[in-house]
Amino acid sequence: MIAVMMMAAVCAQAQSDKTPVDAYFTKTEMPDMLKWCPAPPDTLDPRFANDIMRYFWGKQMRNCKERADIAIRDAVYGLDCIIREFSEPFGLQISKEETPEIYKVLREGTATCDSICTIPKRYYMRKRPFMRFNEPTLYPEDEPALRKNGSYPSGHTLLGWSSALLLSEINPDRADTLLARGLMYGDSRLIVGAHWQSDVDAARLAAAAAYARLHTSERFLEQMRLARQEFRVKMGLATIVEMKAYQKAQAKKAKEAKKAKVVALK
Repeated sequence: MIAVMMMAAVCAQAQSDKTPVDAYFTKTEMPDMLKWCPAPPDTLDPRFANDIMRYFWGKQMRNCKERADIAIRDAVYGLDCIIREFSEPFGLQISKEETPEIYKVLREGTATCDSICTIPKRYYMRKRPFMRFNEPTLYPEDEPALRKNGSYPSGHTLLGWSSALLLSEINPDRADTLLARGLMYGDSRLIVGAHWQSDVDAARLAAAAAYARLHTSERFLEQMRLARQEFRVKMGLATIVEMKAYQKAQAKKAKEAKKAKVVALK
């Protein structure tokens, strides 16, 4: 598995997109984690003892250079990292240019899911493990920002797990590999030293709740339909009818984009 992830880093190219995200729901429309998710454990809670043990497990894992390198790559938050790391287990290179429908639902879907952690992060403002132990992380560039950002739940884990769920729905034949990578993505936060195990556990729960909420959006369901159709076309699995429908839809979008560009230039 590690070897596959190392190869993904070499083969895939990141995408940078500064355009505004059209989220499916606002953060206030998402499930409120303060009302249903357990609070982070205090220092007397047995769960905190597990957090401590898992922190030292993460430090031990740094001795495996391949795994440590993956954890460092995973520390770069955002869609660029997801595309780079998940395209290989997904079975198809994802990009804005070559797989626009998959790219769109991945970008907007994960951004919507991510908003579920905004409120609890600010409410709990939990101190991160590297701060408590006064030790460096594997990704020191992030430390100044992390000190000002609550640890509970883990935003990186939420991004990785929601990405794995979404891509597994598009390509269920690769679900095992995608979910394994999503699990690894969260574990990377322990290895880097940026999060406690309970932060990661809460984020996986949050991602599942957020992803369920996405399925109440008709716009999301339609975009997922287009993404699955695009996947079948790109993989050579589409029927003639599906192929013609996809080509017609893409031609229509190209025409609308060209028209919008002309209007913007006037």
